[in-house]
Amino acid sequence: MELIIFLIIGALAGFAAGLFGVGGGTIIVPLLFIVFTQMDYSPDNIMHLALGTSLATIIVTSISSLMAHNKKGAVMWPVFKNLAPGLAIGCFLGAGIAGQISGLYLQLIVGVFLLWVAYKMFFGGKKQAANQANDVSNANYANTELPSKPKQLAAGGVIGIASAIFGIGGGSLTVPYLTRYGVVMQKAVGTSAACGLPIAIAGALGFMFFGMQQQISVPNTIGFVHIYAFLGISIMSFFTAKLGAKVAHILSPQLLKKCFALLLTVVGCYFLYKGLL
Repeated sequence: MELIIFLIIGALAGFAAGLFGVGGGTIIVPLLFIVFTQMDYSPDNIMHLALGTSLATIIVTSISSLMAHNKKGAVMWPVFKNLAPGLAIGCFLGAGIAGQISGLYLQLIVGVFLLWVAYKMFFGGKKQAANQANDVSNANYANTELPSKPKQLAAGGVIGIASAIFGIGGGSLTVPYLTRYGVVMQKAVGTSAACGLPIAIAGALGFMFFGMQQQISVPNTIGFVHIYAFLGISIMSFFTAKLGAKVAHILSPQLLKKCFALLLTVVGCYFLYKGLL
């Protein structure tokens, strides 16, 4: 029965990720929080399990996304090589930091983050559209002025830590970082997709490792990663993300983003309400 529930979550998360053009973590974490709550897991472990499992599922989806973007030549591999070590180390350490934060405070942190993402989606649509229009005449990144390798490494560390605490693949942070320095949107998204892999691997391993240190008493888990949830969500989201992307081309993208921003606002407020209750 649990596996069926997680297959359904995976189907919803994958479809929504493809439909709204966002990482699955913003969908998976709230859904897992609700499901784990209904399963009467310890409130101290629910958010940690949701974050760790979310990062584990992103391993599968990021591979699929990485392959698709690489075929289009949208991955800036030199930049990826500079960011990846910091992303991996930061995300592993971020899992350790998250393990020391109480479930209550994690709820509040993730709730605020979801409201921030909702705000960016709701009010950032026009600015993003303008940036994409400018990108048409700038198909390469030869004119970009990225920071030095040490600064990119440090930026990767910060993004990695935040990604672990929020349970995301880092796209919400990596894309703005790259576009800030003149990288065109297509290549920023493609490179961000590649960066999601070291984030997800290191984050999942971190939540497993630090979760095992705390010896949590939740069945079917390795540390803070729920195995059934990982399998069910990974399998279904891999397929339904493609379906969501097809539907997105039929409907209005601006309307979709506003609807999703509204959904994130509701979920973010729910986390804050539960945390402050």
